[in-house]
Amino acid sequence: MSSTLSFAGENNKWTTADDGIRNAAEAIRNTEILQCLQLEANTLGVEAAEVMGEALAAHPEFERAHWKDLFTGRLKTEIPDALRHLFSGLMRAGAKLKELDLSDNALGPIGVEGMVEFMSSPVCYSLEELRLNNNGLGIKGGTMLAESLMKLVANANSAGTPLKLKVFISGRNRLEKEGAKEFAEFFKAVGTLEEVAMPQNGIFHEGIAALAEAFSMNPNLRIINLNDNTFTPKGARAMAEKLPSMQNLEIINFGDCLIKTTGAKFIGSALLSDHQKLRELYLDSNEIGIEGGLAIADAMINKKNLKTLNLDGNQFGEEGRENLVYILQEIGCLDALATLENDESPDSDEDDDDSEESGDDEEEEEEEEEDDEEDESDEEEDEEVHEVVESGVSPLKRTEMAVQPVKCTAAEFYEQPTVGRLLGLGNSGPSQLVEEARRMGGRSDEEFIFNCFGMFMRTASIAIASNNEIQEAVKNATEHIAKAVFAAAQNGDLSSVVTNNLLVHLGLIKCEVKKIYFGLGLAWMS
Repeated sequence: MSSTLSFAGENNKWTTADDGIRNAAEAIRNTEILQCLQLEANTLGVEAAEVMGEALAAHPEFERAHWKDLFTGRLKTEIPDALRHLFSGLMRAGAKLKELDLSDNALGPIGVEGMVEFMSSPVCYSLEELRLNNNGLGIKGGTMLAESLMKLVANANSAGTPLKLKVFISGRNRLEKEGAKEFAEFFKAVGTLEEVAMPQNGIFHEGIAALAEAFSMNPNLRIINLNDNTFTPKGARAMAEKLPSMQNLEIINFGDCLIKTTGAKFIGSALLSDHQKLRELYLDSNEIGIEGGLAIADAMINKKNLKTLNLDGNQFGEEGRENLVYILQEIGCLDALATLENDESPDSDEDDDDSEESGDDEEEEEEEEEDDEEDESDEEEDEEVHEVVESGVSPLKRTEMAVQPVKCTAAEFYEQPTVGRLLGLGNSGPSQLVEEARRMGGRSDEEFIFNCFGMFMRTASIAIASNNEIQEAVKNATEHIAKAVFAAAQNGDLSSVVTNNLLVHLGLIKCEVKKIYFGLGLAWMS
């Protein structure tokens, strides 16, 4: 028998204690094991909620309340009483709740009044997921809820059953910096969070700094979504300072947060050395110039699990996009890059000029002015943040291209040859390439020579004329491979094999059966 009972999407209007709600209540009572109740897209009045609460009181095994979009068309004064009736049923049942979803209900501070007692009760000691998205909490409602959750932590600890909350979702709630600070204290006290989503809350840099500190005290954190808040470079720096403490991060969404170029450099510097579990990074629509974009690109060098890098809607310009693509291709992360179709030309003004007003609120305007001063000092510290490659210049015209070595095996280089991988092979790289060609060819000198030519062509294809370090690395590797080829030819009287392979790899003659690699492409010759 299913442990889930669903009325989702039925558009029931349960107002009084009539037959409609009594039928629903009867279904709840008659469900032998009821662990999850889905009520989404219905509307519940106070009397009807009392009837449903009575039915819930019969289920101590209840764990998951999926009650989003449940009060459409109700007066705001009805909502707290309706919630009290539902929660009362769970408290009388002695349920151990794991998930509560009240998203898309216009709770506001008044609605939260119907939650505070329940949220600190024994029913919630077992809570793992709390979803309160788009509830219009505001600063007052958010503060009330956060205080109730702090009581929950204290009560659960006293009972010997510490709260182990994993997921906290609270987007579109107008929490602002005050609300963010209150929840930050709760996050610190919990320490078990794995996912936090607080997009579109009007949180300024002070609130971001408080959240960053709290996040750093949750070592299992995998997902952060702060999209569409107002970091500014000051908030980005505060977050960057704490990112090294969050090595389990898989998804970071700081899109549309006014991070700007300086802020992107801080973030890039923080992500550069570690964070190898990172799968998705969103920094779109942040007014980031190309220097900031390249700092982020450089930081992806060791992110083997990266699937999505969203930098769209920034200010790289045509040449900047070219540079960005070049760097990501060199480190093997180009496939992760999302479209740049909404990229804009760089601003003619200073990149990090925070002169625009953020709203009518006087305090927010003062914060913006503080950010102006901070950005000026940030720009003076740019070189201390992270050294990036020269911006605004085509890769073909650069006098020097800074490339980070990428540790790899010779087999991995053969599969995907890049400058970074060649440098990552170190001083023994040429010998490793020859050994890999021998391994691929088995005992046959003919196969060895053929594979050496493939290795030679792939190595030569990544030479960059403007970079002396890369020129030297390619020269050493190709010379070593060539010597190995001619040594094998001399020992086995295989000069004709060498000549034929050279012509084949230059594309001047066809080869039977063999797979021929040209640069990064693969062609079958017959």
